[in-house]
Amino acid sequence: MSEQEPLYQTATKELAEQRKNLAPKTAEAFKVFSQSVFADGALPAKTKQLIAVAVSHVTQCPYCIRGHTKSAMQHGATPEEIMEAIWVAAEMRAGAAYAHSILALDTLNRVQSEKHGQP
Repeated sequence: MSEQEPLYQTATKELAEQRKNLAPKTAEAFKVFSQSVFADGALPAKTKQLIAVAVSHVTQCPYCIRGHTKSAMQHGATPEEIMEAIWVAAEMRAGAAYAHSILALDTLNRVQSEKHGQP
């Protein structure tokens, strides 16, 4: 890969068609599943798309970020709502690192106890 090439390939109709043709039954099942997941239900479609915007930032999928941001807007989400969803994602990702520090602290305490001959 040269420095000129983008990190992520542009999604094209041709590539989408190729992906579909390589596993048509699975592709159709995924499409139906996705449509079902994002349909209005106990949560409205707009809320589901805002959740997807947040999750796509945590999973760091550029395709999902673009697609779900656009879809959220099509379902009536405002730029402010989209940015708040992104901030929720940022807090959750940072919060997870903070919460998992308990594992490091527990390990530190165990290693220090073992060094000092404590069980």
